[in-house]
Amino acid sequence: MAKRDYYEVLGVQKNASKDDIKKAYRKLAIQYHPDKNPGNKTAEEKFKEATEAYEVLADDQKKQAYDQFGFAGVEGMGGPTPHDFSQAFRGFEDIFGDFSGIFDTIFGGGTGRRGSGGTRQGANLRYDIEISFKDAVFGTKVEIQYSRNDACSVCKGSGAASGTGRKVCPTCRGTGQVRQSAGFFSMATPCPSCGGQGEVIEKPCPECGGSGTEKKRQKIMVTIPPGVENGKRVVVSRQGDAGPAGGSPGDLYVFIRVKPHEFFERQDDDLYCAIPISVTQASLGAEIQVPTLGGKTIKVKIPSGIQNGKMLRIRDEGVPVSSRRGNLYIKIMIQIPAKLSRRGRELMEELSRVEGENNAPKPIPLSELSER
Repeated sequence: MAKRDYYEVLGVQKNASKDDIKKAYRKLAIQYHPDKNPGNKTAEEKFKEATEAYEVLADDQKKQAYDQFGFAGVEGMGGPTPHDFSQAFRGFEDIFGDFSGIFDTIFGGGTGRRGSGGTRQGANLRYDIEISFKDAVFGTKVEIQYSRNDACSVCKGSGAASGTGRKVCPTCRGTGQVRQSAGFFSMATPCPSCGGQGEVIEKPCPECGGSGTEKKRQKIMVTIPPGVENGKRVVVSRQGDAGPAGGSPGDLYVFIRVKPHEFFERQDDDLYCAIPISVTQASLGAEIQVPTLGGKTIKVKIPSGIQNGKMLRIRDEGVPVSSRRGNLYIKIMIQIPAKLSRRGRELMEELSRVEGENNAPKPIPLSELSER
């Protein structure tokens, strides 16, 4: 299922203020929080979706990246995944005000029953790939193969043997939590008997031993967006390990290593390469053919009298970024012949006599060289 636009999820416009974004998320969080909708998978998914949207749009850096590049722009920037509740309450005091009374004022006090709605999410997985410099610039699709915990084929992920089921956990009585008191404070922790699920298996599945999962190998195609940088990651939703006892799958994190190119280098959205020319081309000027990273050849005019190390800019031949592209910069390297023919030497000696030589040159400031 395709992800919805974050602004659509929160029901706000792109020019919405931080306060508007906060208010929109607060309304949805109150409406769909799992504690207020125990066992309601639809409400749980809507809460996760709203939390993910808020995590991006409430952060200036992530919001800017999302506005420019969409979902690909915020991949690898950290923060919780759509199914990660570990950070879902971060900033709630700022959003809801008095944190100490949040559950009493919003969710009616007390802890709701977890039951099957309290199943744990599966673990996230990591996969490392190496792609070419060209594929990193223009994007590509890569087929990967890896092992993951999938739902058990015998019990279909329930963890229970055929003809049996689950019963309310006798330790937590279905809440999935046990409370520990210390003075005036009371803290809820996951029930050690049922692992926070609120239910225990009457008779474990003989195939998976009650975990509800089994190891399987699978192939998937991963889309690498244009302009991805070395060390970044692509998140493939719900392709991690399946959760125990029917819990939702975790995510797959594909970390990318980019192989260096033989000729081209990258800096932000621009590409760089060095092109050698002869002394006569530099002196007289010329029109040369220069290959691009995309495989085509372009004509570049070399102005007469160009100096060694001069940079020439070719627009829109760099890294694709949304609806535009960076530039290609060519560094001119004047090659001096290692060995001259007899005629070539005669011509160079004649040029020396005609143009004259400076036998007492003045040093050039190093700062001028770095500016070229």
